[in-house]
Amino acid sequence: MTLKRFFFGSAALILATTCLTGCLAGKFMSNYALKPAQHGEADIERTRAKADSLAPGVMAWYDDLHGKGIFKDLFRTDEEGYNLHAVYAPAKDPANAQGTAVIVHGYTDNHLVFMYLVRMYRDDFNYNVMVPDLQFFGYSEGKAAQMGWLDRLDVEEWAKIAHDIFQNDFTVVHGVSMGAATAMMMSGDDLPPYIRAFVEDCGYSSAWDQFAHNLKDSFHLPTFPILNSASIVTRRRYGWGFKEASSVDQLAKCDRPMLFIHGDADDFVPVDHVYKNYAAKVHGYKELYIVPGAVHANSYAKDPANYAWRVKYFLQRVKDGSAK
Repeated sequence: MTLKRFFFGSAALILATTCLTGCLAGKFMSNYALKPAQHGEADIERTRAKADSLAPGVMAWYDDLHGKGIFKDLFRTDEEGYNLHAVYAPAKDPANAQGTAVIVHGYTDNHLVFMYLVRMYRDDFNYNVMVPDLQFFGYSEGKAAQMGWLDRLDVEEWAKIAHDIFQNDFTVVHGVSMGAATAMMMSGDDLPPYIRAFVEDCGYSSAWDQFAHNLKDSFHLPTFPILNSASIVTRRRYGWGFKEASSVDQLAKCDRPMLFIHGDADDFVPVDHVYKNYAAKVHGYKELYIVPGAVHANSYAKDPANYAWRVKYFLQRVKDGSAK
């Protein structure tokens, strides 16, 4: 065997081994990332405890209103035959409701976790509220987490249902973490006029960017070939790829007002994501609120009074026309 043939043969073997290893690792990562162990009905009690840890007493507040029939459960079947769940309630003073808020939870969470935002909108801002469980979480069925990309279509449908129920023409979509990515990905679609504003709290710039960070931070691994392979597997299984699930690309098409919120101590979705997202929105009004010392999905808990004031004042400007 000549030296040249030896080197070519060795290179081919290394390449084949790398591709095979990457393929297997990609399948593992797609499962690991999109089918977390914490999900579904079996996870309700954990998330109840998490909700109370973020805002003590909020579950007693919710249980009381749910028990009185003020919060109602709603189920619908999507195009693939999965049952999807949400809860909804009218504003504290229904006759003077200021609008409707659709609040969207994050990764491994469900409708209960950010109940403090639901209470803020309903009791403090006097908004009607619609709170869905995204696919695979809470009481909603589904194959896997959809990282906001297919979730955006579900939230658009929940917003339509809320509009049909409450019959008002001001809807804000407020999401946290994966729910924030859902809101941003939704914002670039062709939306009905009653969806007037968005609030995103600590959302990632794309599924690709988020998983690349997780690979490096948690496993000390490069993106190639693992992330490439995992994205291909995800596309074959669920119909979308990691780069397609992009907040940045959708924000470039968004012309409706948006408030961007992020904690500067966030090490799960690093704060550079919000600057990338904020820069991507080139049409329409936008605000940026960085919360000092807040870790991931902790901005409200870090400074609840200022958080509520920022959101309320943003919505007031949208409604009075000064934020266009």
